[in-house]
Amino acid sequence: MNARDLGGYPTTDGGETRWRSLLRADDLAQLSELGVRALADYGVRTILDLRWPEEAILHPSPVPDRLPELRYARISLLTHTEDEWRLRSRDAAKELWKCVVLEHVRAELRTVLAFIAAAPPDPLLFHCVAGKDRTGLIAALLLALADATPQAIARDYALSSENLRDGYLRRYPDTDRARILEALRCPEEGAYNMLAFLERAGGVRGYLAQIGVSPPEIARLRARLRD
Repeated sequence: MNARDLGGYPTTDGGETRWRSLLRADDLAQLSELGVRALADYGVRTILDLRWPEEAILHPSPVPDRLPELRYARISLLTHTEDEWRLRSRDAAKELWKCVVLEHVRAELRTVLAFIAAAPPDPLLFHCVAGKDRTGLIAALLLALADATPQAIARDYALSSENLRDGYLRRYPDTDRARILEALRCPEEGAYNMLAFLERAGGVRGYLAQIGVSPPEIARLRARLRD
């Protein structure tokens, strides 16, 4: 429900981000056989699963068994377990959630970005469960590194709410509608607050250097979305 290519976003120098390099999505466990085939036909060759181990066990990815030719890796972005993340995040407001992650999950974030930087240049797809927060943070960082406009970064984050709304309302008909909509809310302010956080850290490149991403890795990450 929430898959898209990060290509075609406007950049601050008047260009646009490159197509068929980086894709974001929600849980691939939902894919039908046709969906799995479409994934391969699009050219995706690497899958990065950002979910917690318990999430991956509950809803296993079809990729390793049905597309063994693809490279598949699971690296938990938000600490090793959900309980550990709750202790670190302390229920941060959605508008500040990305900033909390940038502050408190630096080692894990560095591992995820190093994996993407080292991946072959063929299309790479990263995902979590709903594909909106963990996935949205990685997308926002990579778009910022590619000099996508702040408006494009914020819009990409907010788009997840629209993509997921109808499907989640159908999936959970007995759950309070307002509760579902709040869970799916991806406020553009959250992306703008993240960009302000990065600016205080010396920009996205400065922040990535602080958490241990090397200059060659930063260059390779940028090249994923810029020629």
